[in-house]
Amino acid sequence: MRCKAIVLAACLAGIATTTQAAEAGDWIVKFGAHQVSPKSNNGRLAGGALKADVGNDARPTVSLEYFLTPNWGLEVLAALPFEHEVRLNGARAAEVKHLPPTVSVQYHFAPGAKVSPFVGVGLNYTRFFSIKEKGPLAGTNLDLSDSWGAAVHAGVDVAINERWSFMADLRWISIETDAKVNGAKVGTVKIDPWVYGVALGYRF
Repeated sequence: MRCKAIVLAACLAGIATTTQAAEAGDWIVKFGAHQVSPKSNNGRLAGGALKADVGNDARPTVSLEYFLTPNWGLEVLAALPFEHEVRLNGARAAEVKHLPPTVSVQYHFAPGAKVSPFVGVGLNYTRFFSIKEKGPLAGTNLDLSDSWGAAVHAGVDVAINERWSFMADLRWISIETDAKVNGAKVGTVKIDPWVYGVALGYRF
């Protein structure tokens, strides 16, 4: 009798910790918020005379993932434009906006489980725009080139029910941009940020 009770309890626990897995052809849309935190020491410009520092920013995000199989998915990440303050030798020198759409292939370790970790790898494209020069760059024209780079991704999905889920994730993106002032290249800014946040997902 005791053995039967243990087996029954194990079965009930298994049912309680599983949900319906995403199937091939399913989509999940996730709405959330993420912070872009560039690495420290973003490079030196003008022959090493100027130390560049890029600030943090947080914005709403949306992602859409298509499941090729219950384990494998193809995700596209988008966001409202992030805005960063750029400092040169500690002085405020510019404000710049960027859009960082990222496409990733993701592997879900435990599809159908209540808690399912995942990892991914992909490609990022970052476009810089709406640059406002100030301080030491006031009166000049600062141009930042677009960036292509690798991205890696890890996180966890927590099922709320068969359709809804909660996600927390962390992403590292390789972002580098060539900086030009009045058309002359002054160096490369290495941003290489960590991007982390949370989102609420709906499967359909």
